[in-house]
Amino acid sequence: MDAAASEIEFDMPGVLRMYKDGRVERFDGTQTVPPSPSGDPANGVVSKDVVLDPAAGISARLYLPPGVEPGKKLPVVLFFHGGAFLVHTAASPLYHRYATSLAAAVPAVVVSADYRLAPEHPVPAAYDDAFAALRAVVAACRPDGAEPWLAAHGDASRVVLAGDSAGANMAHNAAIRLRKEGIEGYGDKVSGVVLLHPYFWGKDPVGGESTDAGYRGSFHGTWEFVSAGKLGLDHPCVNPLASPEEWRQLGAGRVLVTTAEHCWFVERARAYAEGIKKCGWDGEVELHETDGEGHVFFLPKPDCDNAVKELAVVTDFVRRC
Repeated sequence: MDAAASEIEFDMPGVLRMYKDGRVERFDGTQTVPPSPSGDPANGVVSKDVVLDPAAGISARLYLPPGVEPGKKLPVVLFFHGGAFLVHTAASPLYHRYATSLAAAVPAVVVSADYRLAPEHPVPAAYDDAFAALRAVVAACRPDGAEPWLAAHGDASRVVLAGDSAGANMAHNAAIRLRKEGIEGYGDKVSGVVLLHPYFWGKDPVGGESTDAGYRGSFHGTWEFVSAGKLGLDHPCVNPLASPEEWRQLGAGRVLVTTAEHCWFVERARAYAEGIKKCGWDGEVELHETDGEGHVFFLPKPDCDNAVKELAVVTDFVRRC
């Protein structure tokens, strides 16, 4: 092998490595679990993998709670998984369990969408896929929709965009785009947006965020990598605080932001919840912060008390949307 080919272009230890010859190795988010067409043993939620939009290549895993009466409409949660825009899929064990738990708790139809990952498909590819997924979900919720579960049980008037970390960033940006472009026959607002430990960043520190150059440089470098250097650190997609005129166009009536004391982005989450009240957005915002926990702790520790509490907060929010 050419020595140059083994040189590392980008390395996120334990997550992903890219070499100068373009090869990519993923170390996280590669494990998958199958859907549960006969019902999850823990809660009876049935799930299946579908293609929502063949033309756009949008696939998803759908979750339907047990015992839903024929014709009964449920809220629809369109969920985007995290993973720094680099790793994981809707079939990842962490996300399969979370979506199953959320579908059972609300109850709701949960659509856990896949999307193109960087670096093979730099941001904004993920944003395009997220909006295509939203269009497909809205269309499928019509009585003549192509997806039977959504046609029978999806309530298009109660769609909630949700995600964790990078997926929360995507949910935010999908809501911004919805307000700008709208969806024919639907409108320009969803009922709610759930941002779980959202991945936002910026050139300058906010609140008590670290000022250490090395620490900040690692996050700077990651955003530059996933966006192929085309979107700056203060682009509205990653730093809503820098563009209040864009931020106020969020296409939703309610927003829930969750974070944790030791989350890497806790100061950004706090600033988001505070700033959206001031930027001119006309809606309701809630902030839930968990003491003593780290970034997306509820995924690897779903049964701990704090994770149970966080799921209850999300469940209550979706029910009110």
